[in-house]
Amino acid sequence: RTSLSEYLSSSRAVAVAIRNRWRRQQLPEELRREVGPKNISMIGPTGVGKTEIARRLADMVNAPFIKVEATKYTEVGYHGRDVESMVRDLLDFAMHMVRTEQTEVVRVEADRRTEESLLDALIPATDFDRTDTDPASETAQRRHRNREKMRTALQAGDFEERTIRITVDQKSMPPGMFAAVGVDQMDPELQNLFERIMPTQPKERQIPVREARKVIFDQHCDALIDRDKMTAMAIQRTEDSGIIFLDELDKLGTSGGMHGPDISRQGVQRDLLPIVEGCTVNTRNGPVRTDHILFIAAGAFHSTSPNDLMPELQGRFPIRVELKDLNKADFLRILVEPENALTKQQVALMATEGVMIEFTDGAVEAMAEFAYDMNNKAQNIGARRLHTIIEKLMETLSFEAPERHGESVKIDRAYVNERLHDITKNEELASFGFHSLKDEER
Repeated sequence: RTSLSEYLSSSRAVAVAIRNRWRRQQLPEELRREVGPKNISMIGPTGVGKTEIARRLADMVNAPFIKVEATKYTEVGYHGRDVESMVRDLLDFAMHMVRTEQTEVVRVEADRRTEESLLDALIPATDFDRTDTDPASETAQRRHRNREKMRTALQAGDFEERTIRITVDQKSMPPGMFAAVGVDQMDPELQNLFERIMPTQPKERQIPVREARKVIFDQHCDALIDRDKMTAMAIQRTEDSGIIFLDELDKLGTSGGMHGPDISRQGVQRDLLPIVEGCTVNTRNGPVRTDHILFIAAGAFHSTSPNDLMPELQGRFPIRVELKDLNKADFLRILVEPENALTKQQVALMATEGVMIEFTDGAVEAMAEFAYDMNNKAQNIGARRLHTIIEKLMETLSFEAPERHGESVKIDRAYVNERLHDITKNEELASFGFHSLKDEER
């Protein structure tokens, strides 16, 4: 099968797994608890789109998503983060998502309060103002007229650079050795203890209105958003639709020995088992069940095989998808089809300098051919090779862009061949341990 069909097969497997999350939500409560996620393992070389598949689909369904490296986790007693921290990170991301959504709900009221707070800072109340509480008095009427004039000017942006004094809450840093460890790696109960004994401290700052607006807006949002409701929504979203992408799973494979690094790798696999199977993880915001979190594992498995993993862990990833190296057609599609394709990015970047560039079909085909050939002759880094190609191709034009305002540049096959010829030669020499004269001169 071609690499494109492999990519579509992988996309289809993840899409079905995510669609099943929605289907599960439509089931009766009794049956819903019994339907678990079908975890997926992707096997393929670097740069073929394993992470991108999962991230894009998670964005489409607005699901909490994090990518973690399996190599940074170690079993208890070895240096590194504990495996349960991935669930805490996922909940933190879900909390951020829910807060963003709730901010939109309270935005109108928060904007109104922010404007009033800015006016209070721009027109500080005097002692006479505080004693004169009669709204019908002439002084009060004059204050009201002045305030409305200031409001009009504030809305027009006349005070954006005016410096005002505001009070912000600043969290204290954990003392001594805990500062080096990091609060996020502490036990949840210890985290809550430090939050109680180290409360936030008010601090006065003098900043421009344009910066103060965001600070004050966030403060009012915190006051308007129900923290308990937000936490409950985040936990539910984490448990029902959370996705954890576990990369570099092949690095946990062992050769069967029980010495050296194999001990720690086996320990990480054992620690992963209950997380993937389903358990309760204590977090600073409450317990989180992992029964219905979707786990997507990925690895190149160049020097190891999926069979080198513990059988119990293999069984927890029942769907296995294999991806092959990208070919020329794949590189061609990557360069032109996505909305944020590299060629479209360069057109937009150069347009900011007043330089209009156009990539011909021949130029795009040439870049795809260079990327494919370089991956075959040197280290295969997949689609990431296109970043090397496009940066080398645009290097001179990007440097000269400020002086070429108003010009139009057509990038064709000859333009690509001229500027990428040297980089191909250097890559070929580097693969044999040599460096070109140009490299030595640099």
